[in-house]
Amino acid sequence: METRENSNQKKSLIPVMERKWVILAIGIAIALVIWQYLGLLHTPLSTLHSKRFEHTFKNFGSNARIAIFFALAYYVLLRIIRLHVLKDLVNIKKWLSTLLRFARKWHTPIAIIAIAFIILHTIAVFMYGFEFDFNNISGLLALLVLLPVPISGLFRYQRLDRKWHLRSGIVFAILFLIHSFL
Repeated sequence: METRENSNQKKSLIPVMERKWVILAIGIAIALVIWQYLGLLHTPLSTLHSKRFEHTFKNFGSNARIAIFFALAYYVLLRIIRLHVLKDLVNIKKWLSTLLRFARKWHTPIAIIAIAFIILHTIAVFMYGFEFDFNNISGLLALLVLLPVPISGLFRYQRLDRKWHLRSGIVFAILFLIHSFL
């Protein structure tokens, strides 16, 4: 009887184990965006086109890059741990599985905070002055590809996405790397 009641109940959008960390990360991300956006709005117009302001939006991008690399570490560790070369190296595999559990636990909260830094980076770039050059266009493309990643991540919790989260995340990672390093 209880199993029927449990199956009739709607599934939660975010699993109970991760819910508090995801909600905390969303709260931090919203507070960060509001706080920094208000700071950007109070920036004098004479500062908007200076090198000092350029460092400001590049710092937002650098913070986003660090957070994205941490979020992507989950997939890299998952891929490494599945290598057949490691089947005989038990100690390394145990160590990697510990890292994998840690990366899995923090993948979603860190990714949410990374999206907040990306939003701030985008706002600051447009305030600085958007030019149609390779760097800005690649950043816009990466931003457009990023849009379905968190949505498909929610579907991933429900097992409805059929690897869309991973595929769109890989495309975003490639465009992000092009934007960051070229």
